[in-house]
Formats: sequence, structure tokens, C-alpha cells
Amino acid sequence: MLEKIKNIFSGGKKSHIKKTQEITAKDLIAPPSIEVEKDHIEIEGRLMKTFFIFSYPRYLSVGWISPIINLQRPVELSFFFKPKETPPVLKKLRKKTTSLKAELMERQEKGLVSDPSLETARQDIERLRQQLSQGQERMFDVGIYINIHAADKEGLRKAETEIRSTLESRLIYLKPAVFEQKQGLISCSPYGLDQLDVSTIMNTSPLSSIFPFTSFDLSAEEGIMYGVNQHNNSLILFDRFSLENANEVVFAKSGAGKSYFVKLELLRYLMQGVKGLIIDPENEYKFLVDAVGGSFFNISLSSPHHLNPFDLPTPRADEDPENVLRRQVINLVGLLRIMLGGLSPEEDAIIDQAITETYAIKDITPESDFSEIEPPLLSDLENVVRNMEGGQSLSRRLKKFTQGSYANFFNKHSNIDMDDNLVVFGTRNMEDDLRPTAMRMILQYIWNDVLSKMQKRILVIDEAWWIMQEEDGASFLFGLAKRGRKYWLGITTITQDVSDFMDSKYGPPIINNSSLQFLMKQSPASIGLVKNTFHLTSSEAQLLLSGEVGEGVFLAGKKRASIRVEASYVEDQIITTDPAELSKKIEDGQLQND
Repeated sequence: MLEKIKNIFSGGKKSHIKKTQEITAKDLIAPPSIEVEKDHIEIEGRLMKTFFIFSYPRYLSVGWISPIINLQRPVELSFFFKPKETPPVLKKLRKKTTSLKAELMERQEKGLVSDPSLETARQDIERLRQQLSQGQERMFDVGIYINIHAADKEGLRKAETEIRSTLESRLIYLKPAVFEQKQGLISCSPYGLDQLDVSTIMNTSPLSSIFPFTSFDLSAEEGIMYGVNQHNNSLILFDRFSLENANEVVFAKSGAGKSYFVKLELLRYLMQGVKGLIIDPENEYKFLVDAVGGSFFNISLSSPHHLNPFDLPTPRADEDPENVLRRQVINLVGLLRIMLGGLSPEEDAIIDQAITETYAIKDITPESDFSEIEPPLLSDLENVVRNMEGGQSLSRRLKKFTQGSYANFFNKHSNIDMDDNLVVFGTRNMEDDLRPTAMRMILQYIWNDVLSKMQKRILVIDEAWWIMQEEDGASFLFGLAKRGRKYWLGITTITQDVSDFMDSKYGPPIINNSSLQFLMKQSPASIGLVKNTFHLTSSEAQLLLSGEVGEGVFLAGKKRASIRVEASYVEDQIITTDPAELSKKIEDGQLQND
């Protein structure tokens, strides 16, 4: 058919159409141009430059190459290890030892001061000879090549400076492969060809430090299991109370498994005798309370459970009652700022004086025994304020909490028992406008209990962004995070609204005062903020975008690992937050639908 078409266009004459050159796979994948210069290569407008490492320090730390791999720029590394026969190496080492001994003896005979570097070199060689003879070590020719990329020469210079400063800070030095950039590019390509052939002799011990993929081992002899290290399948096992502080922050989008993780952690600490205290905005810890025999208090305007903000902690033997009372007055002023929507400087001074007088009317002074006196109520404060000069406006604003619709919750004596090992305050039924105030009151009540008795405790604040909305609430939470360590208290802060948390000036300090940080799945909108805040690598940020439920990045002090949270079947039945499973438990009568 093709021949007929040719005849039609050629009028039956022999066709003079030239055959085009066949296109091969090489033509499809090859770049249009490659320009090789003495110190770089240009391929399709992008520049590449190859370096080789030629000098190492006496000691190499494990994972020293990791900072190069984790640079935020494209880098290719090639490692070539060529084993050497041991007998010839031993012969050379013996000659070198003899030479060093002779030089040391010569210096001694001449009365010269001994050279420590010569003696150190002799000792190192003797040690290496012994290890080689016993088969504990082997020798290798090691070549390490680094190929960097950039869009222009300025970018190439910056990349070179960054890599040089990173390595030279560890006393590791490199040079560019001048006039051998083509050979360097081939050596850094996945051909397995070492065309640069620049190597350094190295024994097995320092050679093992070059392994580029290292992961921290977060295992200890004491503590609880947090999960499985996804890099090496080891168990992440340690005690948060062994760190510089026991605080923890958990950031994740809804449905990532953050509450599941916290409940699992808390359940395992409960088995070790640690007391748990929880502020629960969705009443999702109710089944856990029932399972372990704890106390659940429903906090709402119509609830029978009440908290009196004027309650005072019982001073310990090492505490000054005057300081306890003064601290309570300051905390109450902060609470009233939230309740009343802010205070002017004049109102702030009136409230401060009125609180002191309210306590004094009840005979509560630094000389009193706080445990034997019934504390005042908010209505007592309202009476004092009403009779003070300039306090009429404040009195009217307080009436809503003492006589109005809020009085049933805010103007009652406390009737909550904190003796159980797990105590949960559910705030789901509290009106949204009052939730920050209620959470602040709960935190104050819990803090008073913490101050009264030294005991290992974990305080969980779920959806902490509620209290971070108010500056006084955020300030109080930050104070707990700073002071909790002295009272054996670890604070776990959970939130899904990272931006709201970080917008508060107290958000970053709370993170900095938390030795444990667990990051789970994030939304694309917040991943940039999370990455910058926690200094994540690109691979860690990608994990937070694409990871499964229960997976994330776990940071403990200076160590970090990719973690997968795992629970036993019994633990899962107690802590699950899956709606389908919860619905089935309600139908089976295992859980109340409240």
C-alpha cells in the first residue's frame, strides 16, 4: 500500500524521498547538550559540580554524612569500598612503626622535647596492627564523591559553601574534581564505575560510621512502649519523667489518631501508678474512665458538679502561706479578666483589692489554716465590689455569674473529689463562649491539687486551642508547663489547629518547654508552619502529609524517629474512638450515650 502511494505522488517514477534517520531510545532520553568545563558541567541550563573527600580526622562520629543527605537541595553521593589484602598492609604498618620509633628515639637522644603527635601515631598504628592480626579489623580503599546541582553559578557557590562548612566543622575536607568533572559525573551516576579513583585507606571501625541511613534508638530499661520505630522496627520504649521535663505536645489533623495515642499512653502509665487528669472537650474519655474505675465530671451550667474558683490549696510544710494566698489572688484576677471580657487598669486594681478583702472577710489571712476555713464564693466578691468606689459597673457585670443564668456553675462550693487515679472533666456540654473560662477554672482547680500533694501526674489538655484563645488562659497554661516539673507533673497538650496555637505568643514557649513532641498527619495548609516550627526534613514533612492513621514523627529531646502507634486488642477496645465501634458499645450497653 505504501508503495502505491509513493507511485501516485511520483507519477510512476522512482521515488526520490530520502529515508529519515531512525530515532532510538538514546535520542529520547539524552539531553540536547552537555558542556564540560574544568570545574563544572552544564546540562540543559543546569550546573553540576563533583567533589571528592581527601582528608578525615582521627575519629569519625556515627552518621556524620547524614547532614549532607538531609540538605534541602539535590545531592548525589557515591561510595566505593575496595578491600585490601591484610598481609601487605601489616608489612607497611610494621615499617611505619619502625620509622616512628626511630624518630622518637632520635629526638630523645638529642634531648629534644617529645612530640605528642608522633607518640599518638605510633600507639594508633600498634593498636591497628594488633586488631588486623587478630582479624578484628580489615582495611579498605574508600572513595566518597559528592555531586551538587544548581541553576546558576551563584547557586553552585552557595551549595559548595554549605557542604564545605558542614563537613569542615567535623574536620573532613573535600576538593573539586578539576578537569575531571566528566569522570566525576560518571562516578556519581548509578553505574558502579569509579573513574575518579581517589581513595583513602580506612579500617572497618571508621568505615562503619559512613553508613548514611541512621535512626535513633529510643529504647530504655524503664518506661512504657510508645510505638514501633518504622526505620528499624525497634520498640520505642522510655519514661517521659526521665527527661528534663515530662511535658508533651501532640499536633495532628482530625482523625489522625492523636486522642487514640494519648489514651494509650495514659492507660499504660496508669498501670505504673501515675495519676491521670484530663480536660475532655468531647467526652471521648468516658469509656476509659469506666474501664479503669476513675471519676468523670460533666462540666456545664446545669451540671451537679461545681468548682469554686476561690478554693485554696493546702500549703505544704516547705511553703509560705503568704505566698500561696498572694498567688491565688493573682490567678483569680487572671480568671476574672477572661470571665468579664477584659479589665481596664482601674478595674484590675479594684478587683485585686476586692479579692484580698473578700478572703479577709472569711478570716483567710497568711496566718490562717486554709484547710479549716470555708472559702468565699463569687457572690461574696460581688458584694465587696459593689461597696467599693468605682466598683458599681464591675458589680453589674458580676451579677450574671452570681445571680443570673451562670450562677449555678460559678457561684457554688466545690463538690469534686480528686482522689481517683484517673479524673476526667468533660466540657462538651459547656457553651462555647464559656468554655475558655471553664477550662481555666478546671486548670486552676487541678493546679491547687497538684500543689497540695507531691505525686506523679499527667495532665492532658485536649483541644488546647480553646484556652489559647485568651491571653490570660494561655499565660496560665505556659506557667504550668514551666513549673510542672518541680511538682512531678507532665502536661500533654493536644491540638489540631496548629496555626491558632502558634498565633498565641505563648504557643512557641509551650512547645520549647515540652521535651516530647509527637507530630501526626497534617493538612497541606499547615505543613509549612509545622515544618518550620519543628525543623523537619523534607522526608519527615512528606510523611506527615501521606502517613497512615497512627503514624508520625516522634521527637524526644534531641532524638527523633518515625513511629507507628500499636495497641493490643484489649487496649484497643478500651481506647478506640472509631464511631462504628463506639456505636456498637452503646448498643451493647458497655457505654452510655451522654
